[in-house]
Amino acid sequence: MTKRHGGGEGRESGEGREGREGREGREGRALLAIAAVLVISTSVHAQQAPLRVIASNGVKTFIEAVVPAYEKSSGRKTDVTYGTSSTLVKNITGGAPFDLVIMTTDAMAEIGKAGKLAGMPAVVGRARVGLGVPHGRTKPAASSAADVKQAILAAKGIAYAGNGASRPTIEAMFTRLGVADAVKGKTFLDVGSDGSIARVNKGDADLLITLVSEIMPAPGIDLVGPIPAEFGGDVTFAGAVGASASDAAAGRALLAALLSRDATATLRQKGLER
Repeated sequence: MTKRHGGGEGRESGEGREGREGREGREGRALLAIAAVLVISTSVHAQQAPLRVIASNGVKTFIEAVVPAYEKSSGRKTDVTYGTSSTLVKNITGGAPFDLVIMTTDAMAEIGKAGKLAGMPAVVGRARVGLGVPHGRTKPAASSAADVKQAILAAKGIAYAGNGASRPTIEAMFTRLGVADAVKGKTFLDVGSDGSIARVNKGDADLLITLVSEIMPAPGIDLVGPIPAEFGGDVTFAGAVGASASDAAAGRALLAALLSRDATATLRQKGLER
């Protein structure tokens, strides 16, 4: 009896171990399966979440024209935040998340120093500073420095963005033309080109000075043309993927679409140059 009893205990002990091992194996496989589902779910969520893009107002209409084709071909939605480069720099250095950013080269250099970019920015395009007047108004000549000076002096009010990338060029032009003092009493410095456009449409100003790419789509405004090249001041825009991008590959894909030959004609139609 004792021998059989001992043998019974041995068999039960072995079966117990096998049972435990079987349960542990099943539990381990279950945990691995759960982990795999979580990884896949996280990946799918990252792919389905909108691509976060931050961009300057100067390239807004260009990006708006290219994004639909990108979304259709990639199946990925985009969420684009626009603003003046100076405002966007503050947002980004303050922690605003993004996958792709397109801003002026000066602004890109600033956030690059702050460690916000993955690699060197690629030049997307450049915009010239131009003049605009209320829709239907007679357009002044603007092909020479003398023409621009006359247009500035004849204007009832002049509007341009106080925090815009074109402000240094505009004010340097005033100085070169000798009209800096003459325009002080009739100049409106608004927040962004949208504020300046609203100022003209409100009737406070009848001459808008900002980037050509911002004047062309502006409601109620007619483009006169770019200021003479002698005043310089072209604003160059560049793009780069964020150092903390949630989907760097998708960001690079959209940037490639903006840089493509197919997009060049659209870029020019929107008042930009390569």
